[in-house]
Amino acid sequence: MLAESVLEGLDPDQRAVAEAVRGPVCVLAGAGTGKTRAITHRIAYATLTGVVAPQRVLAVTFTTRAAGELRSRLRTLGAPGVQARTFHAAALRQLSYFWPRVVGGDQPKIIDSKVGLVADAARACRLSYGRTELRDVASEIEWAKATQQRPEDYPAAVVRAARKPSVEVVDVARVYAMYEQLRRERNLLDFEGMLELTAAVLSEHREAAQQVRDQYRYFVVDEFQDVNPLQKMLLDVWLGGRDDLCVVGDPNQTIYSFTGASASHLLDFTREHPDATVVRLVRDYRSTPQVVRLANGVIAAARGEAAARPALELVAQRPDGPEPLFSEYDDEVAEADETARRARKLIEAGVPAREIAILFRINAHSQTYEAALAAAGVPYVLRGAERFFERPEVREAVVRLRGAARAGADAETDGTGLIHTVRHVLSGAGFSDRPPEGAGAARARWESLAALAQLAEDMAAADPRAGLPEFVAELEERAAAQHAPPLEGVTLASLHAAKGLEWDAVFLVGLVEGTVPIIYAETPAQIEEERRLLYVGVTRARVHLALSWARSRSPGGGGRPRRPSRFLEGLTGRTTTPTPAPADRTRRRAARGPQPCRVCGRPLTAAVERKLGRCTGCPVELNEELLLALTEWRAETSARQRVPAYVVFTDATLQAIAERVPESMEDLARIPGVGRAKLDRYGRSVLALCGA
Repeated sequence: MLAESVLEGLDPDQRAVAEAVRGPVCVLAGAGTGKTRAITHRIAYATLTGVVAPQRVLAVTFTTRAAGELRSRLRTLGAPGVQARTFHAAALRQLSYFWPRVVGGDQPKIIDSKVGLVADAARACRLSYGRTELRDVASEIEWAKATQQRPEDYPAAVVRAARKPSVEVVDVARVYAMYEQLRRERNLLDFEGMLELTAAVLSEHREAAQQVRDQYRYFVVDEFQDVNPLQKMLLDVWLGGRDDLCVVGDPNQTIYSFTGASASHLLDFTREHPDATVVRLVRDYRSTPQVVRLANGVIAAARGEAAARPALELVAQRPDGPEPLFSEYDDEVAEADETARRARKLIEAGVPAREIAILFRINAHSQTYEAALAAAGVPYVLRGAERFFERPEVREAVVRLRGAARAGADAETDGTGLIHTVRHVLSGAGFSDRPPEGAGAARARWESLAALAQLAEDMAAADPRAGLPEFVAELEERAAAQHAPPLEGVTLASLHAAKGLEWDAVFLVGLVEGTVPIIYAETPAQIEEERRLLYVGVTRARVHLALSWARSRSPGGGGRPRRPSRFLEGLTGRTTTPTPAPADRTRRRAARGPQPCRVCGRPLTAAVERKLGRCTGCPVELNEELLLALTEWRAETSARQRVPAYVVFTDATLQAIAERVPESMEDLARIPGVGRAKLDRYGRSVLALCGA
């Protein structure tokens, strides 16, 4: 029988989900336990056994990608008529259908972004905000609407939720009220308003509600721990008192409370539905026992209310793998360099680059890893955020720094002068010594500018003679070198952006107090959400897992050493402290400072000149035959490795090799652009061409 074949291959718990064809059903599904497999087989089994017709089923999830995956799997299982949509897609479809029938007139226009309307509302309130503040106000309005807080209720709600907006709470409430007024006057609708209006239409028009309830009689909601009060309200309207509902979620992966999501809907499901069937999925098919053991250890240490959540202790189903590696470094540069080296080693061992991820808590940390991977010749892709040098605040800061350099802003020539000048220029872009309170766009902008200030400190420490022109040249060189290939590459992502994904190898970096947990997480509930964020990071790994932290931010950094994250207490086991050889560290630091032209001795500032080691106008002998051979070798190598040619060597580096014709590894290592990783990987081939 076709229906029975759907149950084949399911483990006992997954089969229990599939056979629980009548609601209410609550599936508590741990990471990697096959929840999508279980719920799609449940839907298919229910339709194939005649419990419900496919067109009467509505499966709701949170992303179009997840909805597409559900539809694809259901088609394969013989249930092609099932509707799988996001909350917003389902609401928009219903609102568009019923509007001319029960409301009439012009249908509101959906706005993709609140920022433009927030700007108009702020001007109407005689408030002047930059784009960063506008984005933060828009985020606050989104949170308020998702949690069903009116403008007049917003200030008190912020206090209860322990939120710390970067803009005055009273001003946000004023802008929020004006935003709603302008939205109604202009017949506009945002995403939260779409859900709210759909619920209102169905609540106020019985015939519309009846039609929807006749259409959809069987509901499945995935990622139920991420449902916010507004989405729960719409779901209740759809149900209309019925209980043919199956919810699926993992309280251990509740990491979006700051957007209004609440795990209480999942945790209180049996209170709302006392007769509910509850099934726990704990068999982990994703990760090795070593990774699963660490994940269980992270979440087992939960405190306060989080400790009272339903226990979901994962049970590994895969064969043994390597133990997770814990590493402490002197500074973030060393941490990034070694992480890039390990990523390269995994790629050489046969792990595809796309199956490796480096995960960090805040997006500003990507810059250090972008640079380290580029220097090691490892291709990468950045997920969930703009590349560091493409962020608006970074582009603006580089323009300001370039202008200051042209104007001769740094009269002082010592390291202190460079640091002072860069910080002064960045202050014009909104940088200050103290970060803004709370999260949001303002904090993200500050972190990006702080990363630039830190780069200046690093350069000053490496070469006290470096000035603003050298610093700008360094930024331009970094920006030019960090273009990732479109597909194949190591993934760089924040922990939030990594949810729902998995890789063969995962590096969790920057695990220090003040970052994990983040410094603005103050309440016990906020601290525990940070713990769950680390748990999400750990459970992304299938086989290889590395966790690391650095005692200081920059090389040679003084001050009070940073402490490893409190979440690592009792978990670290063996700790290694790999440190690059002193010669390598010295050579890399020296490369950041000004270099003299090897022909005329003039200090080199332009990135291409520093690569060549000479002024572009100085006469030099070039072995054109060698340059041609090197270019052909690079093309063959990049094609074989499926990486862009620049990842092997840039044009400037090839030209420098053809000019100098190195005779030994030591000679080759002195050429800018030939780091330790590239020396190990390509050195013998390049020297063979030079010798020929």
